[in-house]
Amino acid sequence: MEYGIGKVGRVVVARFFDGEDIYAEIEQLAARENIRNASVLLVGGMRKGKVVVGPKNPTGPIEPEFREFDDAREIAGVGTIFCDDEGPKLHLHAAIGRGDQTFAGCPRGGATVFCVLEGIITEILDVNATREIDGDIPLKLLKVRP
Repeated sequence: MEYGIGKVGRVVVARFFDGEDIYAEIEQLAARENIRNASVLLVGGMRKGKVVVGPKNPTGPIEPEFREFDDAREIAGVGTIFCDDEGPKLHLHAAIGRGDQTFAGCPRGGATVFCVLEGIITEILDVNATREIDGDIPLKLLKVRP
């Protein structure tokens, strides 16, 4: 395990509007406000999305299994913001549902707001953390330094 101990900085309360790109809006907000590390809470609606719901084969090479929708659903999401060499990056997981159908996963590109989405972004200060390619896994993963 790697870990660091920080303290809470600013708290951002945000309302996102219908049709906005969730990832773009949050990452641009973080860049504009120079937020390098944060926790994120989201509640509201998602119009469409492509969501990773797990690996296709849990014992083989990492290949994501996706669920896609474009019929407006409710979401409750939790995420983090840490920077890579290009700036702040959102990592989000959410429970996403409509009627009796609900699933959980990691929304990816094209995730847009339906009607309204509310967000709380809590800045984390004094932690040395970044997103970097891991030697064993070809993904930018969290790296925490003392």
